[in-house]
Amino acid sequence: MTELLSPELVVLDASLGSSPADVIRHLAGLVADAGRATEVEGLFADAYAREQKTATGVPGGIAIPHCRSTAVTVPSLAMARLSQPVDFGAKDGPADIVFFIAAPEGADQQHLKLLAKLARSLIKKDFTASLRAAGSQHEVVSLVNDALGLSAPAPATAGAVAAGGASAGAGSSAGPVSAGAASSTGGGSARRIVAVTACPTGIAHTYMAADSLVAAGKDKGVDVQVETQGSAGATPLAQSVIDAADAVVFAVDVDVRDKERFAGKPYVQSPVKRGIDEPGVMIDEALSVAADPNGRRVVAAAGASSSASGSGSASGLAESFGGKLKRSLLTGVSYMIPFVAGGGLLIALGFLLGGFDITKYADTIVVKNNLFSLPTEFGPQAWGPLGAYIGAVLFKIGALSMGFLVPALAGYIAYALADRPGIAPGFVAGAVAGFMGAGFLGGIVGGLLAGYVAHWLASLPAPRWLRGLMPVAIIPLVASIIASGLLFVVLGGPIAFITKALNDWLTGMSGATAVILGIILGLMMCFDLGGPVNKVAYAFAVAGLSAGSATNAAPYQIMAAVMAAGMVPPLAMALATVLDHKNFNATEHENGKAAWLLGASFISEGAIPFAAADPLRVIPASMLGGALTGALSMAFGAGSKAPHGGIFVFFAIDNFIMWVVSIAAGVVVTALATIALKRYVGKKAPETAEAVPVAA
Repeated sequence: MTELLSPELVVLDASLGSSPADVIRHLAGLVADAGRATEVEGLFADAYAREQKTATGVPGGIAIPHCRSTAVTVPSLAMARLSQPVDFGAKDGPADIVFFIAAPEGADQQHLKLLAKLARSLIKKDFTASLRAAGSQHEVVSLVNDALGLSAPAPATAGAVAAGGASAGAGSSAGPVSAGAASSTGGGSARRIVAVTACPTGIAHTYMAADSLVAAGKDKGVDVQVETQGSAGATPLAQSVIDAADAVVFAVDVDVRDKERFAGKPYVQSPVKRGIDEPGVMIDEALSVAADPNGRRVVAAAGASSSASGSGSASGLAESFGGKLKRSLLTGVSYMIPFVAGGGLLIALGFLLGGFDITKYADTIVVKNNLFSLPTEFGPQAWGPLGAYIGAVLFKIGALSMGFLVPALAGYIAYALADRPGIAPGFVAGAVAGFMGAGFLGGIVGGLLAGYVAHWLASLPAPRWLRGLMPVAIIPLVASIIASGLLFVVLGGPIAFITKALNDWLTGMSGATAVILGIILGLMMCFDLGGPVNKVAYAFAVAGLSAGSATNAAPYQIMAAVMAAGMVPPLAMALATVLDHKNFNATEHENGKAAWLLGASFISEGAIPFAAADPLRVIPASMLGGALTGALSMAFGAGSKAPHGGIFVFFAIDNFIMWVVSIAAGVVVTALATIALKRYVGKKAPETAEAVPVAA
């Protein structure tokens, strides 16, 4: 493997300027002069842009400017020991030791792990003291190689211990980091915290924050286990470890992957740099939140998603095929929902102002008319010329937004499987599926094809000169050709046939068939309260909205049944706390107050605190009421042109009164069933232990 650091990349006891930009430019020049980057300015621009997002100075007089750049051809380090320290934003003053980490866009995992290990070494005082005392460039290179375990033979550097007991060396930098992992299984009185660290680049701050939190936990007698979501991959914390934790610390500058794993846990969240600068304070804050019944809890909001682990993550290696497939589908659905929610509400507003006939006039009106030249031709249901014009504009914006439904679904399924290189081929495959008439099913198939092909291409060895092009050109090109080509040539036609047959069946639904479908959808919506089964039912309803019309109301009826059933559990739990005060503890009564608004807004997760505390009673009761609501909604012919919003989108709901009656019936049945189960089935006194609060 090519050396990360060589003597010509080391500068000792020199003044490189008075600002971070001066130092970074000089070190970028060293990397380019050594033939490890194609240009100085491109590398400097990428590194300085990263510096402007978050200062890279850390306690101890250290700075670690770093970046990924297409200008870099070989993963490299450049180091400067400054005679004139420069302020890189650390709280304890300017830095005299600066390590510049330059990684290519397509850096391999082995190099990324070494870079991560170097970052971790820089928070060790003995290592930085040795760097300050080094007498030559060769001595600095030797010290760094020893820290990275590249000198032969070299014992593992003492440091953070990965879960399972391995030292946090190059080979384990992606694993969970623990302060006293052994204590997590014994000693019930031990305080436990889990943490996630992540920075935009995922090279330095991610791992330094992890080790800082572990060290601070050790000093405080707190068992801290950290999941590093960085470029070197991420091995998820075991769910049993998360469940046993008192609180969670999120030291992150980016979204937390699979955040729903921590649902219900007390948490604090700050930028990743604070995890380096103030790890002890963050741990104290987390313990304080854990002791506060009204403290913040992690709640998976409706439509919240798990982010993709990426093709190179270690978590992907640990997942079963089925688990990875489920995660990718849920990711696609979750990223799709904002397109559909906004688009659906805009279409509903367009119908409200412009009437159902706006579909015939919208294109002509938005092109030929404006606020100063209102249309003269429009449907009789429109609110006059102004209503017709605004309705046409809103309808067209909504329709265009809905047009992203299948491409977004496919694109983010592929993203979940292959990270960023999968997005473009996934979107293209989704667009092809839409063009072929393959719809929602075609989008799923196209996204999976694009994601798996992109993941496979990313795993292939590539020559050094090609690595930078792989994620930005080669993988998107080849994956698009394969996935979209298969849809055009082989799969698109059969899937389109199935989609058409399904739509025809739904269009012809009436009577008992419609009621049975309502029961099934109601059961699914209440089975896991925002989980995978709930999301599948919701996605099924949302995907059909674009096919709804004045003459084809079945998709609107399915959407209404799904939304109504999803509102039942939180509303029912709120009602149950009012009807039966003694069988719910004080915290549950507080949660019940919030559940009124959450349920009315169609946020099924408002019932999660109750289900988590008593799943064997709450979930069956919720499913019973949800099934009744779904059946009644379908039987009454209620329809919703909006995919979200609950009672607040009343203007988009047909037969609104009977739709509300359907919800009320399910709420009453679920509330009474819950009360009966709590009183007479395995009865026990309400506990004083805290339930998980949910903020309205």
